Amino acid sequence: MRPVFVLMFAAMAAAAQSPAPQPARPPGGGWRKVENPKSTQTPPAAAPKAPETAKPAAPGAESTETPTFKASTALVRVDVQVINNKQPLTGLTAADFVLKEEGVDRRIEYFGRETEPLQVMLLLDVSGSMGKLLREMAGVAQEALSSLQPADQVGVALFSRKAELAQELTGERRLAVVALKDAPLDHDLGAGTDINESILQVTEYLKEQPPFAGRRALIILTDNGGMHYQVPDEKVVRALSETDMVLNAIVPPGTKPPAPMPKGPEVNPDFTPANVFRLAEDTGGEVLRADKAGARFQEMMERIRNRYSLGITATAAPEGAFRRLEVELSVEARRRYPKAEVHARPGYYALGRTDSAQATPPAVQQ
Repeated sequence: MRPVFVLMFAAMAAAAQSPAPQPARPPGGGWRKVENPKSTQTPPAAAPKAPETAKPAAPGAESTETPTFKASTALVRVDVQVINNKQPLTGLTAADFVLKEEGVDRRIEYFGRETEPLQVMLLLDVSGSMGKLLREMAGVAQEALSSLQPADQVGVALFSRKAELAQELTGERRLAVVALKDAPLDHDLGAGTDINESILQVTEYLKEQPPFAGRRALIILTDNGGMHYQVPDEKVVRALSETDMVLNAIVPPGTKPPAPMPKGPEVNPDFTPANVFRLAEDTGGEVLRADKAGARFQEMMERIRNRYSLGITATAAPEGAFRRLEVELSVEARRRYPKAEVHARPGYYALGRTDSAQATPPAVQQ
């Protein structure tokens, strides 16, 4: 019996030293999901199926179709906001914009306005300092989300040290309202504030969703605190760009961008401070200070609705190359609105296509 026992012991020891098989990564980027209350309402009608390709609009004309901004279409979406006298400027047409790529005028292939469907993710900082602002947002949740249209979708995620998906993307506003009202409650998400990693969780979740024929926006409520370890802003900006998502932030009064990081051999570049101001600027979004978080939430929803979409054909370039974009008002539009401010993402990352449609740039806009 002794030899048998020795063999059994050796087998058990080897098994203990072997790494256990890793479980399959769950949907939603691996973050924890909260069970949502079952709906008692009739599910909303499915949004109309988006066409496989978008028909190019003539320069200055508004497209009558909603495009599908998938990689196969080689279209680049540029989400644009125009502010005049501190308010969104509505009523502009494609002829009122000039879009340049690497300094060269580009033809606007698609133009959309507030009628486009919206997909909005709310990312709420539930760390201890945010309780008051969370309660204010919860108090106006029903009213703030009332502007959503039948084809719109909204989701809710919470974070502090870890992230939690509180409500899947849904067209049923009632479920999102419940998640917002639950946000001020205690959540076991660890001590600290990990903004960048939480945003990456949101983008991973979006990549697993079906293609969405409309605009995407992320609204983050946070005090912009904390440090990141090996999750630089550049990585987050690229992830947001790849999902065509514009980041908008609501922050407490007095919140400012972090001071520039010092340089020197004693500085560890793996650690970077939170900076939602940069993330908003680099994706074409904005930052509102929440002296009254409820009112700011409603205002942000309205401002997101009143944005414009410009679509251009992606230029053939090496995969990962950054293509600089500039969006301006035309001479005539600038004459009408001399103080207007234009906000748009400063560029996009090339996907490295070499097919004939990708290799031939569209006609230059005159």
